[in-house]
Amino acid sequence: MRRRSGALGLGMVLIAAAVPACAQEEDGFQAFLRGLRPRALAEGIRPTTYDSVAASLTFNPRVVALDRQQPESAPNAPIPNFAPYRVQHVDAARITRGRAAYLRERPRLARIEAETGVPEEIMVAIWGHETNYGSYTGDFDLPRSLASLAYEGRRRDLFTGEYLATLKMIDRGVPRDRLKGSWAGAFGYPQFLPSVYLRLARDGDGDGRADIWSNPADTLASIANYFVDAGWRPGQPWGFAVSVPASFDRGTLRTRTLSPRCPRVHERHSRWRTMAEWRAAGIVPQGRGWPADTVLASLIEPDGPGRTAYLLTGNYRVILDYNCSNFYALSVGLLADEIAR
Repeated sequence: MRRRSGALGLGMVLIAAAVPACAQEEDGFQAFLRGLRPRALAEGIRPTTYDSVAASLTFNPRVVALDRQQPESAPNAPIPNFAPYRVQHVDAARITRGRAAYLRERPRLARIEAETGVPEEIMVAIWGHETNYGSYTGDFDLPRSLASLAYEGRRRDLFTGEYLATLKMIDRGVPRDRLKGSWAGAFGYPQFLPSVYLRLARDGDGDGRADIWSNPADTLASIANYFVDAGWRPGQPWGFAVSVPASFDRGTLRTRTLSPRCPRVHERHSRWRTMAEWRAAGIVPQGRGWPADTVLASLIEPDGPGRTAYLLTGNYRVILDYNCSNFYALSVGLLADEIAR
């Protein structure tokens, strides 16, 4: 009995200590919102919008915990093999649903590709990879999540800008109750951040709105516009699977260029070489022919020597711009290939 009483007493002490800490966190959060108001108004956000949204917000510790669990928080963690990720994300169900969406939206897709040069299957693959063709888009309140992450401070500049962008969306007529999405602020079928929506979302069916929450036409047009803005080159593949000969000398191809953005992703790529140079080095495509000899590509071996490798063109870097992860970009490209078969 005495041991149980002591445990109960300790629990009460811990709870009592936590309550002031939570209150202090909330006070700090509210002070942060008040301090942000002048900047919001200077950026053109209406005072009534800022005040009404800020008054509805409380600090969300859950999104902060989720942010701290992200891979970039542990930059030296070992990189796993790609094969298990591919099995999970380029699976039969996603391919089947992607082909159905591809056929259903074909007239719109063909028009968008003709206007932008972004392949139909790439648009569909992004949609499929981001939200499984709209089946789940997230249910976190975006202003609350983004304001909480901005207050926490690990990536304050990013999340402060995105929080203010949600308020600008409201000022543009987006209903407050539509601002639901992932814990990190992405929303809608293509999982755009608010600043990306403001800059690149497009009306794909001529109704005067860019509805990426429920409208496939707007979603696909917006994805294509993102890729155009990021530098997609029409007529080039994203990349393709290749076999590398056992005698291949990798030492001469190690990249010496450091990327300022997600360097760990880019350091896995070789130096750029033309397709003609890769062919001369003994690289053999798996299941397709070579692009033009002058097209540049880098090599990645995501599961190490002796396993499937990939030659990656500049268009692969455009997919990385959408989400800077080799596993993500490879899976989008491979899903697109399967959808188009």
